[in-house]
Amino acid sequence: MRRGDRSRANDRSRADDRFRVVREGSLLAVGREIDAPPEVTAEALRDTRRWPDWSPSVGGVESADRYVETGTTGRVRVAGVWVPFRVTSATRLRWDWRVAGIPATGHRVERYAGEPNRCRAVIEVPLLAAAYAPVCRRALDRFAALVETD
Repeated sequence: MRRGDRSRANDRSRADDRFRVVREGSLLAVGREIDAPPEVTAEALRDTRRWPDWSPSVGGVESADRYVETGTTGRVRVAGVWVPFRVTSATRLRWDWRVAGIPATGHRVERYAGEPNRCRAVIEVPLLAAAYAPVCRRALDRFAALVETD
């Protein structure tokens, strides 16, 4: 391996260290470290106007609520088709939803003890949709780029 190749490999390795995919019961938790405070990260994750900026699968959002709460409804454009969504539960650091009536991904922010300017953003994927994990990883990279520069 040439020196430049080793450097690129090391950069990829460091970037991969920021990710973690863990099985949590019937879910896969795809997580990524974020260099931003948990509150800022969670607010951006709940902001429906920003979903198309970071989610590769969301092409548009229509909702009366900018920030999701339990009971928020609306519709998202997925693969060019508008489908309804409903947020089934939401707290400051977590929310879950159903898309077209089907349980979809969960979203949460985990705090790091003693590190107020870092956290982990996690997208939970049902095991039946495990093939969606790489899309979640790409979404978290895009999300981090937005949040870390704000």
